[in-house]
Amino acid sequence: MTIGTRLYTWLRGVSVGNDAFGNTYYRDKTGATRYAGKRQKRWVLYAGEAEATKVPPEWHAWLHHLAIDPPPSGGVKGAPWQKEHLPNLTGTPLAYRPPGHDLAGGQRAKATGDYEPWVPN
Repeated sequence: MTIGTRLYTWLRGVSVGNDAFGNTYYRDKTGATRYAGKRQKRWVLYAGEAEATKVPPEWHAWLHHLAIDPPPSGGVKGAPWQKEHLPNLTGTPLAYRPPGHDLAGGQRAKATGDYEPWVPN
């Protein structure tokens, strides 16, 4: 984050909570949901690299004014069938690599008998 963001946060921001990734969420000190015809400013200071996919759905809803109140400190209890939120792992060592990918060994299963390679005339 820039020095401007840190300064603005220090002067005008009030912390409203943190998420499981360590991100801290802020709102404007005015406390009003609307002022001078504008919505209240809300923002996030990321822990580590600024990556928007590290914002869980419940905090995303709050940041974009889809929820009035921030999520509770313990987080929102999801249904048993729901998976936990994961940020986008593309470009990281934890990214999905299908069988045959160079970084996953470079070997994949042989094609079955129904495969015929295209041969130009």
